[in-house]
Amino acid sequence: MAAEAEETEELAWSRETIPRVMKIACARLPQRDLVSLLLVSPWLHRTLASYPSLWLVLDLREMTNAGNRLLGALSLPRYRQVKRIDLEFAQDIEDKHLESLENEYSESLKSLETLNLNGCQKISDKGIAAVTSCCPNLKVFSIYWNVRVTDIGIKHLVENCRHLVDLNLSGCKNITDKSLELVADSYNELQSLNLTRCVKLTDIGLRQILFKCSSLQSLNLYALSSLTDNAYNNISSLSHLKYLDLCGAQNLSDDALSCIAKCGKVVALNLTWCVRITDKGVIAVAEGCVSLEFLSLFGIVGVTDKCLEALSTTCSNTLTTLDVNGCIGIKRRSREDLLKLFPHLKCFKVHS
Repeated sequence: MAAEAEETEELAWSRETIPRVMKIACARLPQRDLVSLLLVSPWLHRTLASYPSLWLVLDLREMTNAGNRLLGALSLPRYRQVKRIDLEFAQDIEDKHLESLENEYSESLKSLETLNLNGCQKISDKGIAAVTSCCPNLKVFSIYWNVRVTDIGIKHLVENCRHLVDLNLSGCKNITDKSLELVADSYNELQSLNLTRCVKLTDIGLRQILFKCSSLQSLNLYALSSLTDNAYNNISSLSHLKYLDLCGAQNLSDDALSCIAKCGKVVALNLTWCVRITDKGVIAVAEGCVSLEFLSLFGIVGVTDKCLEALSTTCSNTLTTLDVNGCIGIKRRSREDLLKLFPHLKCFKVHS
C-alpha cells in the first residue's frame, strides 16, 4: 500500500507540479529560447503549448525568411492571442505577407497591441493598410527607417487603429504635414511620438500635434533642422512632457527654449548642435526643469560656465548625465570639475 501511495504521489507530481514549475520558469525566458524548448520532447511541447500566456510575443527580429515564418507561426493555435509582434530588421517580409495576414489570420491579430516593423523597407502603404485592418486594439506602432510609406499609409493607420499611444515614424522621409494632421486629429491621448529625420515636415504640421496631443510625454524631433520658433514656442503646452530630443534644431532660439522650459516635468533634454543657444536659454531650463536627469549641450559654443552654475543650483541632486563636449565656452569641463557641481553624474559623454 505504501508503495502504491508513493507511486500515486509521484504521478501527481509529474502531472501537476512539474508543468506548473515549467510554466513559471519558462515565463522568464526569451521567446526564442522558449521555442527551442519545444524540440526537447513531445511531452514538453504539449505542456508548453498548452499555456497561452507563454505565447503572447512573436519575436522574428533580424530573421531571414521572416514573412513565411510570420505566416507559419500565426497558423498555430498557440499564437491566437498574440499581443506583440517584433519584426525589427527582419528580412524577406513584404506587402504580400501582410496581405495574407488580412486574408487568412486576421482573427489571430485581434488582441495585438504592439507591432514593430522597424527597418522593414519592403513594406509600403499597401502592407500598412492590410496589417492595420486586423489590429483594432493596437497601441504601439513603429516603422522606423521606411522610405516607402507615405501619408496614405498613415491614413490607413489612423482609420484602422483608434487606440494608439506610441508612434515611431523615425526616418519615414516621405510623410508630410498631412500625416501629422491625421495623427493629431486621431490620437489625442498619444504619449510618445518619434519624428526623427522626417524631413518633409514643417512648423504647420508640428503645431497641429502640439495643439491636439496634449498627453505627450516623449517627443523626438531629432534632425529636423527646418523647424523654427513658430513651432518650438508651442512645445510649452505639453504639460506632461518628460523626454524631448531637439538634436540639430539649428533654428531654436533662447526665447523658444525659455518657453520649452515651462514644461516642468522634463527629465531628459537633448540640445546637441542647437547652435543658437546661449547661457540665457540653458539658465531658463535650469530654473524651469528642476527634475532634469539627462542634458546634452554637445557642440554648443555659446554656453559658458555660467549656465553650469545655474544648473548646479537647481539640478545637482537629479542630473546623472551631462554632455558638454565641444562646448568651448565652458572652461571647467573635466570629470573632476563636473562632479564638484553635479555629484550624482554617472555619464559624461553621450556622443562618440
